[in-house]
Amino acid sequence: MPAPTRTLSVAHVRHYVDEQVFGTSPDEGPAGRVGIELEWIPVAYDGSTPPPDALRAALPSALPGGSRLTFEPGGQLELSGPPGRDLGEACRSMRADTAAVRGALAGVGVELVGTGIDTRGAAARVLDDPRYAAMEEYFDTQWPEGRTMMRNTASIQVNLDLGMRTTVDPRWQLAHDLGPVLTACFANSPFDVAGHPSGFRSTRAAVWHAIDPARTAPARVDRRADARAEWTRYLLDAPVMMIRVDESRSVASHHPMTFAEWIARGHELGWPTADDLEYHVTTLFPPVRPRGWLELRMIDALPEAWWPVAVAVTTALLDDPTAAAAATEAAAPVRERWTAAARDALHDAPLGRAAHRCFAAARPALDRVGADAETRAATDEFFERFIARDRCPADELLDAWSRPKPANV
Repeated sequence: MPAPTRTLSVAHVRHYVDEQVFGTSPDEGPAGRVGIELEWIPVAYDGSTPPPDALRAALPSALPGGSRLTFEPGGQLELSGPPGRDLGEACRSMRADTAAVRGALAGVGVELVGTGIDTRGAAARVLDDPRYAAMEEYFDTQWPEGRTMMRNTASIQVNLDLGMRTTVDPRWQLAHDLGPVLTACFANSPFDVAGHPSGFRSTRAAVWHAIDPARTAPARVDRRADARAEWTRYLLDAPVMMIRVDESRSVASHHPMTFAEWIARGHELGWPTADDLEYHVTTLFPPVRPRGWLELRMIDALPEAWWPVAVAVTTALLDDPTAAAAATEAAAPVRERWTAAARDALHDAPLGRAAHRCFAAARPALDRVGADAETRAATDEFFERFIARDRCPADELLDAWSRPKPANV
């Protein structure tokens, strides 16, 4: 909460980024831990959206793999797994948790749908937290797609170690360069909220691109600068979304004010504190977000069969040195093709070439990053079914939509 006098400076922000965000990088030892966060659209068998309280009542109090279960503003269910020591442990734990959740929800007539966009119409906001009310009010000032993002989208987040101090910067750069490739490979939301083709393979990504770019666009990665400096600049340049007056009230910002401006000039509600800085970070949603680890946030939610593939390929391309070297070369020419990735996916020729090269590097690396046999087999199947044909899961959804519907009899 804000203070009555100035307590924070730009130097404090730099120190926070150095010590709290990037200061956990070890001096030696490779990256290896993997965290998985999956969002799902819960759909009752009658097509309705069950309220979170009803789902909580049906779910076990603890999950076998240790995932934390939460809900997003539109009722999307999220499973956040603990960091696994390697890819195999992370995937096995998450599979156990998704199986437990699916089994429990089947008992009350609910399934979990893995897709980037809920296409059953504009969803209602089912959470009344002050944070979400203020967030919605903020987006309503200029970015109406913010409501769609909050209520109708679902994604996969892959969390990886920062790596050694000497490798943080190249890992940061590679994570950004891979963003369009990963978006394209796993695009799985070709419809708008009304269920009509949107013109994008990843409508979820297009929605994110349509809201407040100062907090959703990638950081401006300068090959001559370091990750700490770039993330510090991002934090300071991003507008303040809301000011928390107390635990029960957050005031949405209606007039542009960057965090740097809040530090310099204050506000009628007070001056920012270290707590406000940490909260400000949670209102920033770039596709790569550092938080003591790297969050990769550019992948659409996928069906049960395919989410391990997205996690495995992402992990291999960042964590295996041989695969990372190949991915660095393959992704560099398409690092700016975010719009093409959302719209065309692998039908965009440069992205298609990059995807082939990245999968060629990732598949032999899966053993080295601890992938289990089930994940390796799924990755091979995904490659043959999609990547080898310059397709993504969204293409199959579009194919099904375009098939003639049987006449009523």
